[in-house]
Amino acid sequence: MSIIQAPSDATEAQKNALQCRRTKLLRLAMLGFAAAGLTYAGWTLFFAGDFVTTENAYTAAESAQITPLIAGPVREVRVSDTQFVRAGDVLVLLDDTDAQLNVARAQSEVAHTERQVRELLGNDVNYAGQINLRSAQITAARSDLSRFNAAYEKALIDERRRHNLAAVGAISQEELTNAQTRLREAKAALDQAKASIRVAEAAYEAAKGARQANMALVEDGSLSSNPAVLMARAKLNQAKVNLERTVLRAPFDGVIAQRVVEIGQQVQLGARLMTVVPLDKIYVYANFKEGQLKRVHPGQSVELTADIYGDSVVYKGVVVGFAGGSGSAFSAIPAQNATGNWIKVVQRLPVRISLDRDQIMQHPLRVGLSMQVSVDVSGKDEPNSVAKR
Repeated sequence: MSIIQAPSDATEAQKNALQCRRTKLLRLAMLGFAAAGLTYAGWTLFFAGDFVTTENAYTAAESAQITPLIAGPVREVRVSDTQFVRAGDVLVLLDDTDAQLNVARAQSEVAHTERQVRELLGNDVNYAGQINLRSAQITAARSDLSRFNAAYEKALIDERRRHNLAAVGAISQEELTNAQTRLREAKAALDQAKASIRVAEAAYEAAKGARQANMALVEDGSLSSNPAVLMARAKLNQAKVNLERTVLRAPFDGVIAQRVVEIGQQVQLGARLMTVVPLDKIYVYANFKEGQLKRVHPGQSVELTADIYGDSVVYKGVVVGFAGGSGSAFSAIPAQNATGNWIKVVQRLPVRISLDRDQIMQHPLRVGLSMQVSVDVSGKDEPNSVAKR
């Protein structure tokens, strides 16, 4: 009978042992969950409140749009997409035939204008000489006037004396006639001298007017500051600038993106040919919910991770500032909330975050990559704040 009961007792013992093991495991699990809960509660209470996080963040950069400042056909394209370039590297060459011809034409115009101005400066010397000549002629005419006036007065006295003598028969009629003739000749000479003075004075005024008109063209008497010369030289400088603009260069170090220009293409003024992205100046736009920004201000430190590297690379950053409005406010079709069926939607405000340049050089980023952002709002960085909102 005891032989039959033995297996049953062994099975019952195994069940009891298994039940005890399960009870222990359940207690351990409950203790683990309790510990995890306490840990999470403690982290939330003491640490989580000191950080504001978001995954709605993306890298950006102030890229340069390469656009021609003059129109013309493309002669050569020296870069391609994804190529790294240095500041000053040649990106595109436009055909410069017309630009060189314009420079030559402007140089010829400068030489012609300078020659004309030199002629005007020479004319000023000539007009000055004419004024002196006319002044001397006036002096000579006035001297002749004094002489002819004296001759006229003498002839007038002689005529009167002989007229009186002829009345009493002291002289012949012929002698009286001769005296009257000399008087008329002296009068004519006197009138001629007066007319000569008026002619000389008129010529003097004409010479002065001609010199003044010429001086208006060469006001300060300097070739380098003459307005016509300055205009011609400005046209020459513009032609040289346009010649230089046939060579399009990289404004800074970066990577070529969105290249849409090809050899032989006729490009127009302002047409976008390509983009240069400065990889060492990449920053992050983190789109926080409006309720998260109560304690965020410029100058606070930020920790960031990029999906491209994962948690193995942690970037250090600083809050720079806040956008002027939410994304919906600047959208193509802004929301019109003044309606009867309005429903509140939580808005997001972009926050600009700068990154450490050395970290960017060690672990390069590209524009548009996803980032995870955590802003320290504990106040430890308060003394280092750039500015308050």
